[in-house]
Amino acid sequence: MPLARSISVTSLSGLDEWDEEFELEDAVLFEIAWEVANKVGGIYTVIQTKARLTCEEWGENYFLVGPYTESNVRTQVELIEPTSAVLRRTIDKMNSSGCKYAAQCDEAPRILAHFHEWLAGLGLVLCRQRHLPVATIFTTHATLLGRYLCAGNVDFYNNLAEFNVDKEAGDRQIYHRYCVERAAARCAHVFTTVSKITAIEAEHLLKRKPDIVTPNGLNVKKFSAMHEFQNLHATSKARIQEFIRGHFYGHLDFNLDKTVFLFIAGRYEFSNKGADIFLEALARLNYLLRVNHSEVTVIAFFIMPARTNNFNVETLKGQAVRKQLWDTAHTVKERFGKKLYESLLVGQLPEVSKLLDKEDFTMMKRAIFATQRQGLPPVCTHNMLEDSTDPILSCIRRIGLFNSAQDRVKVHTHSFLSSTSPLLPMDYEEFVRGCHLGVFPSYYEPWGYTPAECTVMGIPSVSTNLSGFGCFMEEHIADPSAYGIYILDRRYRGVDESCNQLTTFLFQFCQQSRRQRIIQRNRTERLSDLLDWRYLGRYYVAARHMALAKAFPDQYMYEPHDPTSTSGFRYPRPASVPPSPAHSLHSSPHHSEGEDEEERYDEELEAEKDRMNIRQPYRNKSPPVDLPEKN
Repeated sequence: MPLARSISVTSLSGLDEWDEEFELEDAVLFEIAWEVANKVGGIYTVIQTKARLTCEEWGENYFLVGPYTESNVRTQVELIEPTSAVLRRTIDKMNSSGCKYAAQCDEAPRILAHFHEWLAGLGLVLCRQRHLPVATIFTTHATLLGRYLCAGNVDFYNNLAEFNVDKEAGDRQIYHRYCVERAAARCAHVFTTVSKITAIEAEHLLKRKPDIVTPNGLNVKKFSAMHEFQNLHATSKARIQEFIRGHFYGHLDFNLDKTVFLFIAGRYEFSNKGADIFLEALARLNYLLRVNHSEVTVIAFFIMPARTNNFNVETLKGQAVRKQLWDTAHTVKERFGKKLYESLLVGQLPEVSKLLDKEDFTMMKRAIFATQRQGLPPVCTHNMLEDSTDPILSCIRRIGLFNSAQDRVKVHTHSFLSSTSPLLPMDYEEFVRGCHLGVFPSYYEPWGYTPAECTVMGIPSVSTNLSGFGCFMEEHIADPSAYGIYILDRRYRGVDESCNQLTTFLFQFCQQSRRQRIIQRNRTERLSDLLDWRYLGRYYVAARHMALAKAFPDQYMYEPHDPTSTSGFRYPRPASVPPSPAHSLHSSPHHSEGEDEEERYDEELEAEKDRMNIRQPYRNKSPPVDLPEKN
């Protein structure tokens, strides 16, 4: 289902250059969203990570407007007094009406207001209805009706043109919100969305084709580890392994050095986020690993917030048992070392039988006895309030993945991550770095920050061709899987076929050697340039210039773009496929020996070839064209 638009995602570095004399000193930018200093979803990440780049462009003429929440203001906002007399009078009037503020800017005659999502859309509609001299942009990160329809298990993408949108919104009791969203999209000078797949959706549900697609980026420097991301992976993986040792005490019958950690994270939307197809694929993967007598064990983490009331007692006990075993081993080691030291001091070789006495053996036997366990390791770390109806737990019961000794796939659900947790004291970034693969087989994912964050941290991931991130990577990488980006087809295949494809991806990943995974992580991390706001921020720049040119045609001009003029980013297929880092520069802290060394691989040479594919921005020399549309 093709979508024509004024600026193509495939021309990433081919955005048209604006006139050198395009001045912003006489303009002010307001960006309005419910997620400003209010972490409730992915839009918070968009605004937070983009803020620095926008400030570099607009300086003190940049405002963020959002809800005033006392707890968030204390931790995320610095309260200041405005320097502009006009702004001070405006804010004083707002305060007298009960509005609070935390903002600063200079007086500017040209106003550009960028509204995110329907929650902020009413302000845009009123600006246009009252004929205010304001250039407006409306960005939908996910259509309201689309999210509700997908949650209802409908064949969404194959029936976009058939939906009676008014009836569907009314049946779901969201018609009033849908009207605000649709009105904002229709009234805005410039309408944008975050991905090609969402642009198609918006055209059918909101009845307007987006003027430009603005992909979501990240502040890549925040995740850059100065070439130490492989070391950070090893460190974080070791901490996850410690948690596994405690969680599976008494049933630690698998080799942790041959264990692969998978994870899925996000809002608890069982079908939309693909948790249903992931669990089914894990059951099939378990069968394949067992019949092929694989030595690999897979542990799958589900990091999705659910309603709980406390930690699971059995899980807490597991970490206590692990600590007790560690303390016992440390005590015996100290006693053993002291006896060895005293024997060497007198010039005698110690008798091995005397280094460990009966007390030492008694301590060790007590520790071993404490590891005895009657039941299987729990699949959940918390007590669920709705255990019997929880979708993930219900599916686990149906497919029979109960962490038994025969299972090569173990399942673990964790409601949240925190650096202060008594179970797994790691924040989200540390946890992601310690895993081997992120799995996000979403059915409805307008963009997908979770696989994007994996990419900039050098962790391979599974996405779908129904997610904005997956479509973006398919357009800009010749062979995404070689770079650790597995794109699952959920648009043109049935659920069973998609599940088989996901199972194949997971099984092939489990068959990789440790060296091959290192190579793949190196390649994945190199893709971070694709997701840097330094590149993707140009789309927001283009949208703002377009809106100013439409609202104030006498002061600003817009240069039309020819999407066929450049090809933008294009990562080629890597020189060595499949990856095998036999002769690579060892970026891993532990270089394993004895692996297959048939294929040569030069990491620096391949990285240099990839860097050459990031072309410089294209400069359009054609004369500017005025747009006649007025406010």
